[in-house]
Amino acid sequence: MTEKIRIKDIAIKAGVSVGTVDRVLHKRPNVSEAARAKVETALKKMDYQPNVYASALAYNRSYIFYMVIPEHEYEAYWDEIEDGARKDVETRRDFHIDVKFIYYKRFSKESFTEASRKCLDSNPDGVIVVPADLETTRTFTDEMHEKHIPFVMLDSYMPDLRPLAFFGQDSFSSGYFAARMLMLLAGNDKEILLVKRTKFGQVTSKQQMNREVGFRHYMRDHFPEVVICELDLPYESTRKEYDEMLESFFTAHPDVHNCITLGSKAHVVGSFLLRTNRRDIQIMGYDMVAKNVECIRQGSISFLIAQHAYQQGYSSVDTLFKAIVLKRKVDPVNYMPIELLTKENIDFYRRTQL
Repeated sequence: MTEKIRIKDIAIKAGVSVGTVDRVLHKRPNVSEAARAKVETALKKMDYQPNVYASALAYNRSYIFYMVIPEHEYEAYWDEIEDGARKDVETRRDFHIDVKFIYYKRFSKESFTEASRKCLDSNPDGVIVVPADLETTRTFTDEMHEKHIPFVMLDSYMPDLRPLAFFGQDSFSSGYFAARMLMLLAGNDKEILLVKRTKFGQVTSKQQMNREVGFRHYMRDHFPEVVICELDLPYESTRKEYDEMLESFFTAHPDVHNCITLGSKAHVVGSFLLRTNRRDIQIMGYDMVAKNVECIRQGSISFLIAQHAYQQGYSSVDTLFKAIVLKRKVDPVNYMPIELLTKENIDFYRRTQL
């Protein structure tokens, strides 16, 4: 068995001293190339596999990982990510790892830049980042590459930035799936509504953009005759302004009975439907945030798609642990399951306890 191979056995096989073997195994200096070659040949012949767990424990150093994440008061999606990250720290407590959180204001490039600078100034061993827009995030990630700081990305996959790993849904497949589920309800409709939360007239999440591509791809292939109406709800607007925009739309489009949002704010429409007692309109959205859950229980939201946020938080920290502490290769792309929640099963949905 590999674990029974002793340093003494390797030294005898290589014809060198025990001290030389120890220096080669721990990548220490002061070993001649000839001696190193003898040891490496012996290791290969003996099929020696080091006990990385024992080595990491024996090294007895601490590791600090940082998570750069949007500010939030109470949103189950982000809270679950944090809880998952803390759980992995607890699981790996013997290895002296810790995770610290730095928050930035969503849709603020300045806030993200400030948060990223604070992170870099702290000299982290590894970073988990929920990205802003591509170019703003690139400034941060380029500097991490220069400093040889491994980083994991959550929420939006930006392969050009060369992260160590990504955790999140396959956005295109998620949008395709969402369209298919929506049309189980709206298969006979001539019009459906796509609701967008926008900033300066644009959707700010690359993830939502890719979901829309998948959504429209399904609709084009299977329901090309259905008209997709769009309604933009700016982030800066008040609830009263949202109500006025929604009232105006549904008055002008009496044949629209099903709508979808590709983000986590389905409750903006769902709450409006409940307040105005519109029972002939249904909406579908993403994420098990508290207000969405209340709407699905009361019947104004039909479906929610879950993203396994807890698993994302846990796995992102564990990936840094495996890559940095254990020196293992990790999977670069890790897609989360696409799960559908309804009124009937939402109370049985539980985060994945890893």
